[in-house]
Amino acid sequence: MSCGRRIVFLGILPILTLAVGWQLGLSAQQAPDAALNGSFAPIPSGSGAVQGDPEQEVNIDVLWGVWRLLQSHYIDPGALDARAMVLGAVRGLVAGIGDPYTAFMAPEENQEFRDGLSGHLEGIGAELSLESERVIIVAPLKGSPAETAGLQPRDEILAVDDEDTAGQSLQTVVSKIRGPKGTTVSLTILREGEQDVLTVTITREDITVPSTEYEVRTATGGSVGVLSINQFGDETVPEVRTILRGLQQNPPDALIIDLRYNGGGYLDGAVDLSSMFLTGGTVVHVEGREETVTHNASGRPLLPSIPLAVLVNEGSASASEIVAGALQDHGRAVIVGMQTFGKGTVQEVFELPGGSSMRVTIARWKTPDGRIIEKDGITPDVVIDRTREDAEAERDPQMEEALRAVLGIGY
Repeated sequence: MSCGRRIVFLGILPILTLAVGWQLGLSAQQAPDAALNGSFAPIPSGSGAVQGDPEQEVNIDVLWGVWRLLQSHYIDPGALDARAMVLGAVRGLVAGIGDPYTAFMAPEENQEFRDGLSGHLEGIGAELSLESERVIIVAPLKGSPAETAGLQPRDEILAVDDEDTAGQSLQTVVSKIRGPKGTTVSLTILREGEQDVLTVTITREDITVPSTEYEVRTATGGSVGVLSINQFGDETVPEVRTILRGLQQNPPDALIIDLRYNGGGYLDGAVDLSSMFLTGGTVVHVEGREETVTHNASGRPLLPSIPLAVLVNEGSASASEIVAGALQDHGRAVIVGMQTFGKGTVQEVFELPGGSSMRVTIARWKTPDGRIIEKDGITPDVVIDRTREDAEAERDPQMEEALRAVLGIGY
């Protein structure tokens, strides 16, 4: 088996050991074929569960008993899709833990997940999360149909094409929202602070999200580089490193890192990015089941002393929060904007046979000063909103405030 193990922080999506994940993969391949032939293939013994042997803690025979009953008595045997039944059983096992960030991903979902991290996807372009069984928008992606339609962080999706999302898994809702370019999807939205629900119809598109963007702005007091980081994906760190190395020869007077609507990505990307501005010290503490791992700055910063501000908002989550928290705790940057999303857990992706995978919450993280940000988020040093009216009028008071901060105007 190929087992890809890479820590990720994505707001979209019971801790099982790798052995159990592998065992489930074997069962998914063996049991359906046996069931279709009218026989029964038991789960092999010897797998190690989180707290012991599952065969001693629960009677798994009930699962296969139900399988045999359906095969023997269900009115329409032709409707019994073995693959769908096994995937449903696995989803139910994972959902029973109640952690919105731990998820089983079927091959199609796993591929979409990978495509999203590479910056390519097809749909409306919004990152979603599950909170208390509610489907919540973490952030619309920059330049996406979701952003154009006015979707906002913290919007709750009540229905997709008039089908209630209550009781549905996050993966199910995502699969209903995604679709081919040119087709439409209708979302029923409940927005915080508003009593009436909104119905928004969005045309799906092919979406390519640039990992990074850079521009220079001229303001009273000097030139300011604006580095927008849209996600912490496969190419983010190399792209940022190339940009910053170019700035070493002719740096602007100050730099703004824009992490608004950045829903996260790879842990190592957040550590590497923070290291580019810190001479040393801790970036993040990751507390697992048995040990705490402290990730320190590399000690090889590219721009260790340039005046720095970081822009965040309600759509800044996980890896974005690690960067903001580290630079804030070290006094290295002024954090400007609104309270961040508040995702303080770490997920690891385990590849399973047949192209599926498991995303498992394996740890919680703290800022260098030991702050726990789960649900609370990072509080900016300068709290300022950018309202819908501001956006429609193409005003950006958050950016203006960040420009003043890095150039020392009024501070």
